[in-house]
Amino acid sequence: MRMRDLCDLVVLAALWGGSFLFMRYAAPAFGPLPLIWLRVAVAAVCLAPLLLLRRQGRALREHAFGIAVVGVFSSALPFALIAWAMLSITAGLASILNATVPIFTALIGALWLQERLGAVRTAGLVVGFCGVLLLAADQADFKPGGSGWAIIAMLLATLSYGLAANLARRLLGEVPVLVNAAGSQIVAAIVLTPFALWFWPEESPGGLAWSAAIALGVACTALAFLIFFRLIANVGAARAVTVTFLIPLFGVLWGGVFLGERLDAGMLLGGAIVVLGTALATGVLRWPQRRRA
Repeated sequence: MRMRDLCDLVVLAALWGGSFLFMRYAAPAFGPLPLIWLRVAVAAVCLAPLLLLRRQGRALREHAFGIAVVGVFSSALPFALIAWAMLSITAGLASILNATVPIFTALIGALWLQERLGAVRTAGLVVGFCGVLLLAADQADFKPGGSGWAIIAMLLATLSYGLAANLARRLLGEVPVLVNAAGSQIVAAIVLTPFALWFWPEESPGGLAWSAAIALGVACTALAFLIFFRLIANVGAARAVTVTFLIPLFGVLWGGVFLGERLDAGMLLGGAIVVLGTALATGVLRWPQRRRA
């Protein structure tokens, strides 16, 4: 991997890890649904001109149905679930739980698309879910105001991401990546508009909340998508997905620096097990092969 690609990988992880920080700032002020509408609407405004400049609007129209389905499950639904979860859990914990996305992607691919996992990837699924159970047992609290339902919302969001990845492979395999990115944000903005209007806060959020919401749309969504797609083009999808392992690092870092969040022993152990399971489930980490004599 070239130095430029490595820098892209680190910047992307920092941006996506920062999305949890920005949601922690902005979700209480806007509410989850208005905030996520702002996120996807700002991203759509940033990405749509690029789509037109590359003259890919026709592909958007031709694959409107598939893009609409993927847009709901890749952006509208998971973004809203995560924003709601951020009202109750830390940015660090959310970023660790987000690392289960490749695990759900592999599991859905095996159950729906009949993909063969093999022993190592199956072991990764088991290890990853053990890590999730450890985190849930250590952090979940289902009392009023507790974090239990927020953890479930995070896992439903990662399940939605996993479903979206497999839907995109089935429905949008030949569609340019920029069309997928811009189209999904446009669809999410349209779907969330009535909910955003209904739940729009009566009191106008402050400047910090607005800044966080705009940064979430411009940097953590539009810019991050462009970097991600450049990584896929330069190093391939298998290497680009390794960003998953760096996101928890930055999520925990930003939460600690800007929000004073602490990483306790249970989160550290559970997070390490989740990341290990993800590495195995994605095939990034493999058992050493015995050499034949």
